[in-house]
Amino acid sequence: MSSSLGTLFKITTFGESHGGAVGVVVDGVPGGLKICLDAVQHQLNRRKPGQSHLASPRKENDLVECLSGLEGGLSLGSPITLVVRNKDHNPTHYEDVNKVYRPSHADFTYQKKYGIRASSGGGRASARETIGRVAAGSIAEQVIKHFAPDYSCLSFVDKVKDIEVSTRDFPHLSRELIDETALRCPDKNVRDQMESLITNAQKNGDSVGGSIHCIAKGCPQGLGEPIFDKLQADLAKALMSLPATRFFEIGLGEKATEMYGSEHNDAFISHGGETVVKTNRSGGIQGGISNGAPILLRVGFKPVATIFKHQNTTSVDGKNVTFKPKHGRHDPCVLPRAVPMVEAMVNIVLCDHLMRQRSQDGS
Repeated sequence: MSSSLGTLFKITTFGESHGGAVGVVVDGVPGGLKICLDAVQHQLNRRKPGQSHLASPRKENDLVECLSGLEGGLSLGSPITLVVRNKDHNPTHYEDVNKVYRPSHADFTYQKKYGIRASSGGGRASARETIGRVAAGSIAEQVIKHFAPDYSCLSFVDKVKDIEVSTRDFPHLSRELIDETALRCPDKNVRDQMESLITNAQKNGDSVGGSIHCIAKGCPQGLGEPIFDKLQADLAKALMSLPATRFFEIGLGEKATEMYGSEHNDAFISHGGETVVKTNRSGGIQGGISNGAPILLRVGFKPVATIFKHQNTTSVDGKNVTFKPKHGRHDPCVLPRAVPMVEAMVNIVLCDHLMRQRSQDGS
């Protein structure tokens, strides 16, 4: 099972949803960099369950422990191992589901691929695996900021089902503004409607999906490779590896397909002695390489597969059955907790390409 991502900045996640622990090994952090575990914990707190009525009620503190790679708050240059112990796991809640293949879950495909599957919580297919990603993403962000102090990466919910934000351009966007509400949507005009939609779906035993918009500013120019490892290609792979993802867009995304080239092209201008783009319809990447403009992307998430309605499926012995979970602690909408996940994956990819670029240009 492949659980690693990256070339020079490389992460490997481990653990199952209802096992003893989950975590990540981060390799490729240069020695002597200041790494703040409080910053890592902050991002894990944004991801953890039980935060609000919009999230899974599973009670986990998700406290991070560092097992290797740091000393006195500085990176040693060796692999950094971070672990989070599972506390509130209850396999008995899954006794009624381990004999059936749950619709749109990974039960059937994991069984066919490996000949075995985790009997509770989805195992590696659970979103709990993303703890390692979020922890690694915080380290990646800190490494990037060491070399590019103006760098920032912010994500927010921009669509829930068919309710969409009125704008994606928030001039004073910050994590504090995004985290003001449980939904993590900064648009006051629509977020109450979005929350009502989610809570109504939850009351009806259902779930909803939507999308997340991400803005990475201060990214150095020249990141990315021109052919197979184009920056947008690696971002797409990383982000589409998150649970429940369904689409990835860079720049104007699908809207670009409806435009003429004369409408879509980003003109270059000289500003303060530097060449910059006047517009940013490309989303900060051209020819697979970052141009210094903000990297703009969107990721779509499907409705959470676990719902509390009767559904038709088959049992593991091949019989047609009707199934409804008796227990379970699941998000009616993954979007609010997916915000730090999206940021993490962007940070990881950009950090890897930053390390690769530094190795190429001799810096």
